[in-house]
Amino acid sequence: MATGKIGVTTENIFPVIKKFLYSDHEIFLRELVSNAIDATQKIKTLAAFGDFKGELGQLDVRVRVDKEAGTLTVSDRGIGMDQDDIEKYINQIAFSGAEEFLAKYKDTANSIIGHFGLGFYSAFMVSKKVVIRSLSYKDGAKAVEWSCDGSPEYEMKETEKAGRGTDIILYIDEDSKEFLEQQRIDALLKKYCRFLPVPVISGKEQEWKDGKYQDSDKDKVINATEPLWTKKPSELTDDDYLRFYRELMPGQEDPMFWIHLNVDYPFTLTGILYFPKIKSNIDLQRNRIQLYCNQVYVTDQVEGVVPEFMMLMQGVIDSPDIPLNVSRSYLQADSQVKKISSYISKKVAEKLEKMFTSDRKAYEQKWDDISIFIVYGMLSDEKFYEASKKFFLFKDTQGEYFTLEEYRKLIESAQTDKNGDVIYLYATDKTSQFSYIEAAREKGYDVLLMDGQLDPHLVGLLESKIEKTRFVRVDSDIPERLIEKEDSQKPGLTPFQTEVASTLFRSRIPEIEGAQFIVSFQSTSPDADPATVTQNEYMRRMKEMAAMQPGAGFYGSLPDSYSLIVNTLQPAVKDVIEKASENLKATVEPAFTEIESINKEVAELRGQVDGKKEMPEDEKKRIEGDIEAKEKRASDLREINEKAIAEYAGGQPVVLQIIDLALLRANLLKGEDLKRFISRSISMLK
Repeated sequence: MATGKIGVTTENIFPVIKKFLYSDHEIFLRELVSNAIDATQKIKTLAAFGDFKGELGQLDVRVRVDKEAGTLTVSDRGIGMDQDDIEKYINQIAFSGAEEFLAKYKDTANSIIGHFGLGFYSAFMVSKKVVIRSLSYKDGAKAVEWSCDGSPEYEMKETEKAGRGTDIILYIDEDSKEFLEQQRIDALLKKYCRFLPVPVISGKEQEWKDGKYQDSDKDKVINATEPLWTKKPSELTDDDYLRFYRELMPGQEDPMFWIHLNVDYPFTLTGILYFPKIKSNIDLQRNRIQLYCNQVYVTDQVEGVVPEFMMLMQGVIDSPDIPLNVSRSYLQADSQVKKISSYISKKVAEKLEKMFTSDRKAYEQKWDDISIFIVYGMLSDEKFYEASKKFFLFKDTQGEYFTLEEYRKLIESAQTDKNGDVIYLYATDKTSQFSYIEAAREKGYDVLLMDGQLDPHLVGLLESKIEKTRFVRVDSDIPERLIEKEDSQKPGLTPFQTEVASTLFRSRIPEIEGAQFIVSFQSTSPDADPATVTQNEYMRRMKEMAAMQPGAGFYGSLPDSYSLIVNTLQPAVKDVIEKASENLKATVEPAFTEIESINKEVAELRGQVDGKKEMPEDEKKRIEGDIEAKEKRASDLREINEKAIAEYAGGQPVVLQIIDLALLRANLLKGEDLKRFISRSISMLK
């Protein structure tokens, strides 16, 4: 029997710390099974080259739990090791047997997964002792047993072993007893090893017998050795892809379509990505796409390998160019990984373009389900945006679909404003904005339906990308001003009438939580609505985008800003304003005239102060005192006038009816205010 110290030096320990200091102890099982697969693949390669002439026999990897003995054993019938191999690949940490083997058989040994001798030491994270029993494939080799309790000290001796291969026996620590549960081991094997190229056997298949499930004589094979992505697309049917998807994502609705990736230059990449049916909300789960390295599960944290917007997809990616023990920082920094990410983005764009050009009708039928994915890509990836211009679709409120180019041609003649900007009108809710949509359509305009969660951001992107373009929500102004062809007509009110009418309507707007209103007047048409509630396009858009961000930001804290635009040519409005001005003339106009006079005097006094670079301090204080006194007088008069006008408005049900009709149209009249409106409407019919 030989004893010794494991070769751990400053030079070779740092790669181990960097690559194999796992935070998740369960990874040990993946490493040991991967090493067993490597050893099995190696013996197959040697046999293919004629360097091994013996019988291969049954090639599989077996994982056995012995709860009584407290051991977990991983066995293979691969190339095995002799004493020299163990000295070289186990006792000298960070020497890679796989790398040396690949150098010799690089043309045919592509499925060598790991770096035997490195990942092996992950076994000590869960074990108080590890034993290796191995018999090399070499003629005349003697079986050897190596054992170590996790310290640099080890023992190695000759032993008896019936057949070629290696057994790794783990004596599980007290605090890791979970790894002596068959169910736990099977779950880990299914997670990490379900697609390995060599059968992995763990326990026995169970059958119902004598009123309970019992082990049968049949081995339980954990993995499918030829997963779908390893096959050629020409060999597969739609049913094959759907069956594989149901295996990957059990219980989910079938995907809309998929992309089979298969490239061998300038990197090796295979995989299948599925487009699931996405619900109304963006659900960026980080476990939709699984990353494999030569069929060994690596991670489902694929940020960096897959562009961010493709996190909405599901499926698998397999690339030997991404190492097993990959870190997030590695994925973000590695140039090869970036090339893979760009390739995937390109292939997805090509697939979508092909779908659009080959069967546009079928593509349009899928649009509502895939649009959020495409919009996400346009917002986050410049190259994808450029590619998507060929297959991105607008959908209007009539259910018609248009490409960017098609829609521009459709609306350009009718929806170009006086400044030469093409105005894209859009709605976010066909039901609540129905009357606004119809009013715009009556003027010959087309209205887009942009009700997606990302559409507020998309609007900003398209405005920045497409020259002479503005997006205007259909309820952001009255129909006559949505697309201004010429300067707006003045409302035709005298200053006194404007003062009376502003307070008249403003004083009767009901209190709506989180909303503030300004009143303005527009001379539109006698046949148009008496008043319309609109929402400022810019402020509303800023609030919508802020609402999607953590903390909501400055705009998210602001109240909703609305305008009540009163049509001064509408007969009822015209009558209300004229009567109010006449009835309030005696009580309000004198104060209004005085306020106007005071405002002129204040402006003149301010001019005196601002017009002189130097002024005696006592004279400056005198003028400022006059200004303050006059402004106080104007404020008092304004308060008296507003009170008088508000009291008058309280006896004018038509004013409140006009306001409530506008609020009702904008879906802002609710609760008690709606009840009063209905009661008032009924009483006005009597």
